[in-house]
Amino acid sequence: VYGAGELVPASGVFDAVSGGTAEMGHGVSYYWKGKHEATQFFAAVPFGLNANEINGWLRYGGGQELWDELYAQFGLKAFPVGNTGVQMGGWFNKEINEVGDFSGLVMRMPGLGGEVLRRLNATVKSLPGGEIFQALKTGAIDATEWVGPYNDLAFGLHQAAKYYYWPGWHEPGTALEGMVNAKALAALPSDLQAIVEYACQAANEDMLNEFTARNNGALQILVKQHGVQLRRFSDELLTEVGKTAADVVAEIAAKDPFSNKVYTSFDNFRSASVSYTRISEEAYTQARALTFG
Repeated sequence: VYGAGELVPASGVFDAVSGGTAEMGHGVSYYWKGKHEATQFFAAVPFGLNANEINGWLRYGGGQELWDELYAQFGLKAFPVGNTGVQMGGWFNKEINEVGDFSGLVMRMPGLGGEVLRRLNATVKSLPGGEIFQALKTGAIDATEWVGPYNDLAFGLHQAAKYYYWPGWHEPGTALEGMVNAKALAALPSDLQAIVEYACQAANEDMLNEFTARNNGALQILVKQHGVQLRRFSDELLTEVGKTAADVVAEIAAKDPFSNKVYTSFDNFRSASVSYTRISEEAYTQARALTFG
């Protein structure tokens, strides 16, 4: 087992597993948009599916079958292996009060969220995690998103920016992936293939559980011990960003028949989820807040 960057750089994981240099790798599929734009639907879509919803789409809504169809072209089999849950909106060295405040901003944000910010006249960087703190501290970037309180505290991002925004519209439930070389997987007996699959499922659940548990305390430390200033993006800003995000995703869907097929499946699942979430998870959290804040 090799740690990040030991065998290949982070950007080389897809090719390393596809080509057989490694039998398995861990990453996030939005980094592979150069292979096919549709890869991004299996990671995070702005204003898209949250963690439970994307797990549901992949497992029981046809998402995994589409993922398999796409990755088979590259000799790969992918499984969801971890989810961050809803991320935070990012760290900024100035307040973001309206959508125009993104103009001229240099911000680290990968994936479709980064493309949305480009449309809003920001300069977008896609830095690996290990370079984020230094870039923010030295002013090479004005803002960054990473994950959420637990990871962001560990990275010391509160030492480089003071405004911490929510919600994370760009990554509402980021699915991480385990990529397996298809030939290597097929060479295993069926029982070991099943073990690989269920080990991935266990890791997927465990990561989400850990973020759910750890983010709570980490946020309190950031605010109470380090004086981080929490800020909420305004409804007006989120509405404008949402319109731009819809345009970005629609353009990807129009690029080729397969991207459209994935988008249609994803969007149908989102529409159904919105209807039910409104009277289940959303309604419950609102009801709980009436008494427990």
